[in-house]
Amino acid sequence: MPRRDSLWFHPGFRLLWAGDTVSQAGTFVGQTVLPLLAATVLAATPGEMGLLTAAENAAFLLIGLPAGVWVDRMRRRPLMLRADFTRAALLLTVPVAWWAGALSLAQLIVVGLLVSVGTVFFDISYQSYLPSLVGREHLLEGNAKLQTSQSVAQVAGPGIGGGLVQLAGAANAVLATGAGYLASALFLLRIRTPEPEPEPHDGTPLRAQIAEGLRFVFGNPTLRAVVLCTSGGNFAGTVVISMQVLFLTRDLGLSPSAVGLVLAIGSGGGVLGALTAGFWTRLIGQARSIWLVPLVTWPLQLLLPLARPGWSVALGVLGLAVTGYGIVVYNVAQVSYRQAICPDRLLGRMNATVRFVVWGTMPLGGLAGGALGETIGVRATVWAGCALAAVSMLPVLLSPLRTMRDLPVSRPAPTTPDPAHPGPRTPPGRSASTPPAPR
Repeated sequence: MPRRDSLWFHPGFRLLWAGDTVSQAGTFVGQTVLPLLAATVLAATPGEMGLLTAAENAAFLLIGLPAGVWVDRMRRRPLMLRADFTRAALLLTVPVAWWAGALSLAQLIVVGLLVSVGTVFFDISYQSYLPSLVGREHLLEGNAKLQTSQSVAQVAGPGIGGGLVQLAGAANAVLATGAGYLASALFLLRIRTPEPEPEPHDGTPLRAQIAEGLRFVFGNPTLRAVVLCTSGGNFAGTVVISMQVLFLTRDLGLSPSAVGLVLAIGSGGGVLGALTAGFWTRLIGQARSIWLVPLVTWPLQLLLPLARPGWSVALGVLGLAVTGYGIVVYNVAQVSYRQAICPDRLLGRMNATVRFVVWGTMPLGGLAGGALGETIGVRATVWAGCALAAVSMLPVLLSPLRTMRDLPVSRPAPTTPDPAHPGPRTPPGRSASTPPAPR
């Protein structure tokens, strides 16, 4: 049974968790449906698939840094609501255009780009909103639960997306993604936990505020190593993702429903990773969870390009599952650390700076994947992306993290407690992100 101070009993967090869960489910359904729509209905080439993947991630590179300043100037929950409603409306245009016989690849690319703008504001806002909602002593638990939702969505989303494409057609299946964003907004609307007012704008120019966020992130050696590791992994992963549907459908000869099943099973490792992230943090320490778990798990993604039509498809599934497990454990540890060390007034800029770098590499990875797919072929591109992903943990492996068990943190300014759920206080002498001593 969960303890009374667990986030299971925090009404505001439960609503945020529910909203994030359905939003993530819609996102992963869409990440299967849109590429299948482009590949099977619009006959997209490898270069066009790479361009679509780049558009879906381009906003972090284009507006990520100023978005962090804007998030710090405003309340986060209203921004999340606007992002949900905007993304739902944009995705609705896809089936409407299909019914009218006017759907084109250009529209998919534009919709993907604009939806990614909404995702920028939603993601920066929710990561900046969580500390004020639950308190910093609950960040590890909160991130683990939210990561569990994302991992479950990764499992269920591709399977649901592939099945919907098979049953209703790819354009109609896009409706499921929009419905996920609408449901997310309805949950967020019900949160009653007071959100602290942002600090009033002091007239500091936008450029100076962006620079302050950059200095905070890159002036910290451990945080800098985490950012470099994550950005390299995201670039490599997007190279693979840009060719993944083509690889599974054309090289391995799988149907849309089988593609969804393979991606769903492969993502199952992420669910287990989210459920066990706290265990590994307590057992080996937060610092070791950031470098040791990726070292052991990420190289196994090289099993994916070994797959051939037939039984060896299982190799690709195994590689995806083990890699997904390691990525989720790594993410829970490093995101909780980032949130714990950052003052409230810088949370938006810190998260935006990190996202600008680590997500900004993703459109570049999509373009690189498309170009490589056109020149060296789909399978060779998957090999290249998986090989780069296997060594992307080197920045954290070669950083001061390798000599630590737990991460040093600086105590941030106190936050306004939640009157509905005050929670336990951090004991003197222990940082808010340090796991409790074994009982």
